[in-house]
Amino acid sequence: MELKTGEEYTVEHTVTENDTALAHKSGGLAVYATPAMAALMEESAYLLLRECGEESVGTELNISHTRACLCGAVVKAVAKITGIEGRKITFRVEACDSGGPIGEGDHTRFVIDPEKFMSKLKKN
Repeated sequence: MELKTGEEYTVEHTVTENDTALAHKSGGLAVYATPAMAALMEESAYLLLRECGEESVGTELNISHTRACLCGAVVKAVAKITGIEGRKITFRVEACDSGGPIGEGDHTRFVIDPEKFMSKLKKN
């Protein structure tokens, strides 16, 4: 796959108890957690870049979580490339279940060389 504006990638996940706000400690109900939805959205963007032969790191995520869903729901997250500026790639991300949209937003990733990136980090 070629890295170009308009390319999309979709991932699917069935919500389990491990994905709830209770499990993530982000809320008190057994509903799909915003952090879990955010991770699925990032995964779709990450895998899109991997399909294009690129390794990347996420640097920005601005999303809204607009509707709750329960365990057992199948959530689909779609990432669509909206901009390419050198190594900076921007995406529109959306998530839905069988009832329709549950979240949306924007995500930014940077294409990296994994070895060079890791070599710059200091071990504590």
